Amino acid sequence: MHEITAWLQDALGSPWGYLALFAVSVIDGFFPIVPSETSVITAGVFAASGRPNIFGVIAVAAAGAWIGDHISYFLGRKFGARILARFNQKAVAWARDAITVRGGLILVVARYIPGGRTAVTLTLGSMAYPLKKFSFFTTIAAVSWALYSALIGYFGGVAFDHHPVKGLLFGLGLALSITVVVEVIRAWRRKAANSALSRESV
Repeated sequence: MHEITAWLQDALGSPWGYLALFAVSVIDGFFPIVPSETSVITAGVFAASGRPNIFGVIAVAAAGAWIGDHISYFLGRKFGARILARFNQKAVAWARDAITVRGGLILVVARYIPGGRTAVTLTLGSMAYPLKKFSFFTTIAAVSWALYSALIGYFGGVAFDHHPVKGLLFGLGLALSITVVVEVIRAWRRKAANSALSRESV
């Protein structure tokens, strides 16, 4: 196990490791099956030992997420109707409703919702949302997400010094717990809103 973790740390700390992290973050912007968050958390865990550099991890993850979101935006602008027709329609409906209520700010929120980020970026592109506003909000989203993911891993690595596997499990568990809490809150708010509408319609 020690040999594997040492090899992984060397790989992540090399230029190829940064490039791979960047590529995964880009691809996840328009192909959400790629586990970018897990990759950033893993890099953050090993960064607690000095390699890779935590600031480098945050920088390449944020840059990759930003570019990936823009690729998704332009795909939505060019092929929006065809792509969204094949997408999860519940996610698309949620994205359209959220954009109506929150505008570009939903980009920041959606970055932390599984499947939400791609639905929102594609939908904004299909709606020809102003590019300058999109870039502004997606910069906030990408940087905050990179900080969140990398630092969760980093503090997991600090808490379990010399035990990177435990640190990784801690980081992934914490990220999953936060996601579950967010989803529970969203479900509760949606249920409350539906109940309020039902009472008004009576």
